[in-house]
This record gives sequence, structure tokens and C-alpha cells, in this order.
Amino acid sequence: MPLLRTRSRAAAAALAAAATAALLLTSCSSTAPGGSSPTPSGEPVAGGELTFAISVDSQCIDPQQVGNNDAIAIARQTVASLTTQDPDTGEILPWLAEDFEVNADATSFTFTLRDGATYADGAPIDAASVKTNFEAIVALGAKASLGSSYLADLAGIEVVDDSTVTITFSAPSAQFLQATSTFSLGLLSPATAAVSQADRCRGDVIGSGPFSVESYTPNEGAKLVRREGYAWGPSTNAHTGEAYLDAIDYVVVPEAGNRTGSLQSGQIDATTGISATDAVLFESADFWSENRANPGVVYNLYANQSMPKLADEDVRLAIQKGIDRDEITATLLGPDDEPAVSPLSSTTPYFTDLSDELTFDPDAAADLLDGAGWTVGSDGIREKDGEKLSFLVTYWQSPKEVLELVQQQLRAIGVDLQLKFASFADVQAANADGTYDFSYGNLTRSDPDVLRTVFTADNPAGNTRRPERTVIDDLLDEQSSIIDATERQRVVDEAARALIADGTTIPIYQLSTTITASSRVRGLTFEASSRLDFYDAWIAE
Repeated sequence: MPLLRTRSRAAAAALAAAATAALLLTSCSSTAPGGSSPTPSGEPVAGGELTFAISVDSQCIDPQQVGNNDAIAIARQTVASLTTQDPDTGEILPWLAEDFEVNADATSFTFTLRDGATYADGAPIDAASVKTNFEAIVALGAKASLGSSYLADLAGIEVVDDSTVTITFSAPSAQFLQATSTFSLGLLSPATAAVSQADRCRGDVIGSGPFSVESYTPNEGAKLVRREGYAWGPSTNAHTGEAYLDAIDYVVVPEAGNRTGSLQSGQIDATTGISATDAVLFESADFWSENRANPGVVYNLYANQSMPKLADEDVRLAIQKGIDRDEITATLLGPDDEPAVSPLSSTTPYFTDLSDELTFDPDAAADLLDGAGWTVGSDGIREKDGEKLSFLVTYWQSPKEVLELVQQQLRAIGVDLQLKFASFADVQAANADGTYDFSYGNLTRSDPDVLRTVFTADNPAGNTRRPERTVIDDLLDEQSSIIDATERQRVVDEAARALIADGTTIPIYQLSTTITASSRVRGLTFEASSRLDFYDAWIAE
């Protein structure tokens, strides 16, 4: 279908304006628990290696497959994307695509690629390679859980000419333009499409970004090296040429205390894994910190609604009302961590504060459980028909103290929450086969369509395993088709309230990421999705 340029530009402008208007209403400024990010003195200096500690290795660094924040810190540096998102306004801007057009109902997106950009193996970044990338993501299916969800309802990819590609959807997909700015749809050389899924995870990928993979050893770390000749950095960065660093060495340091000691001693240069209790140790001129809330779905207890006890709305609502979010953030987390006031975090476009609907109310929780027939037993745990109101939450993310406090709070209303720490792979396996009561986690994305990704009933193996569609799904589908900013805001708000009202979302706190670094590290920052961006980073000796 031919695009009317005036209409398509208006549609793209509406999408950008929507994100801008929404983000201006949120608290997306960076703060620092210790010192603030230092003002660079002098011009950036090329050279040097930066050592960065991650806390967990998810056994994969393929940007089109990863979903774990630590893995993304590696993968994001290896790929460029069709567009970039301004972290301050949420506006979608050109990157590998020098221009883009969206038709009036957000079913067709045309990208005109910039001249001269190449993959690390010298292959041109052209329209045919974009088609190869997106088709490969679809073929990966669940292995590319984020990217394949962004390409849901894909109807076709047309290579108009070497520099022009049109992607069409069978249903409106207002989220897709933002998706093209993410690492999940970051571009890899067509040669990578022929590599096995397992080998790609092990680092056998050829990217389009400012760094390339030199080595990766699972559970130990990875090394990225600067890509010579890279000259197409996005406008949202401070420069557009080659990266300044010669290399980035990522080391896996699982224990928080060891990360603290390694940064103090200079064994590492930076990390995002300093505990809240240790942050005070870096309040000196020798270090700096920068914090940003992660957009997307906040940390939740995801109730497996295919389990009989959690199929009961009153039980889910009681658990939601029995959690004191203010106590959790005030006693366990850092000064920049905030209690959840919506399923969405405050840096997500279209976020609205719904704290009035997420109040801590243990009396109301008890009334709900009484009404559902759960009576308090001799040990304080509620029972019905000889069965305890007991649940198991399987988790891999720290800090465990958050779940331990939730466990105490829920026990006060007669709910027994058992905690099981497991590896990332084991948690994935439990989620895949449905053998869990609750899972625990968040999902970062700078677009409200993340609600549909997480909570839709259309994915029978999804986070909440909702057995049938409800009005919630109608609202989530509706917002994904709306370009008009005001109308999309209304529907997103209605969907968020509906998720709260039936206990489908049990939000706890808003994830934020804090970079803590040696003062010799300059220019390391966040992109719009609060992913780490090493492109402008340099070492001041």
C-alpha cells in the first residue's frame, strides 16, 4: 500500500509527541546516592580498557536473544538500531535509518537507510539485511522473546530498493517504532542468521555497533573491542565516530561484597551492582554514581492463574493489598528506589501515578480472604478444606531481602509465601512448564505496550498464565493500535487500573539502575531504556 508522506509524517510526529508529552510528566532525572557523574574535564581521550562487573551470567550475549539486564549491558554495545530514543523526551529519532514514515493507522512503516553503514564483516547495512534480521528474529521464536513480541502480527517485509524497506503488520502496531530503537531489534550481519542459536548465545555474532565481541566465557566474562571505522553513532550521543575505549572487559562477580571490594581496590572500574548499604562507601571524589529508573513493568509477583488458589481474584487482591511497599523501599533499598505506584515505572511514556489504588490495607486483605472462605489456623496461616494458603515463589534476582520482607508482611494476613532461590535457567524452565505459583521480576521497555507483553492472556505460557481473555486484553490490544497521544493515554490508564482492580498485577517496587564508577571513568551513561551505554565512555588518566 503506498504511503501518503504528509499523513505518515503526521503519524510519526504523533507517536513522537505522545512519548515526549508523557515523559515530561514523569520523574526521569538522574540522581546520585553518592557524588554525581563528574563533569568531563578536557576532551575525551581515545584508548584504554574499562573493566565492568556484572552480577550474573545468563549464558547468552546475542542481542536478539538476551533479556537479562547484565547480558544486555554487553549485547547493547554490539548493535546499532534503525532508530534511537531520546532518554529525556522519549522522542524516536533516526539512527541507521536516516528517515522513516508511518501510515495513519500504524500498520506500515517505511525506513530509508543511511549511506555507508556496514556490519563488522564489511557487509552493507541495506534493506535486504534488515529483512534478513527481522525474519531471523521471527524464526527464533521464544528464543527471541522480546524481539519476536515486537514483531507480532508481522504481515510482510518489502525491500523497495537497496536503501528502502517497508514493514507491514496485519493489525495496528503503534509500539513498533519504539521497538526499532531497542537492542532486541538491533541489526546483525546476514551471516549471523545462519549461525545456530546456541553458538550465537556464545558470542558468534557479527554486529553493526561500535564494539565487537572478541571473547566470551560463560560464568567468567566477556571482552568487547572497539570497532575500527564505525562512523554512524546516534544523535542522542555526544559524538558519532569510533568509540573511545579500546576495549570493555566484563567480569562476573556474583557477590555484592566482592563487587564493593573490587571497585574500592581498583580491580574493576565500574558496576551497577553495589548494594544500597555499601553506597555510602563511594561518597567521595574518587567515585561517582548516577541513577535512572528503568522504564517498563515494575517488579511484580506474577501469579500463575492456572493454579486453582490463584485463579481466585479475591486471593490475588488480598496479597496485593497485604504488601507495604513504602516499608520495603524505606528499610531495604537505596534512596533512589521508589515504591510501585502503577504497573508501569515512572520513566515509561504514558505512566500515570495510581498510588491511590495500590494502598497497603491489611484489614481489607483479611476481609477478602475471610469472604473467600480462608480461615486462620492455629499457626496463623489460613486454611480451607484442609489446605493451607501457601505459595512458592521461585526467583533468581536479588536482593532476596525484598522477598523476605514481603514474606513477613503476607504472613501477617495469614498467607504463607515460601521462597526458592534458583538459577536463571531453572527459573526459566519452571516458567516454561508452569510449575510455579509465583514468579518474580520486572520487564524493561520504554513503551506502555510492555503491559501487553507481560500480562496478555493470548500467551498461554506468559507471566501470569491467564486462562481466558477479559476486558483487560481488549484494552491492551486497543492501546497498541492508537497513535493519538491523548487517546492512547486514556486507554493505557484504563488498562493499568483494570490490571490493579482484579489483582493481575501485584507490583512491589520500581527498579532503578545505579552506575557506580571510579572518577577516572567518564561518559558512561544510560540510554532511553536505562540500558548502559559505553559508546561515549572514556578513561581519564
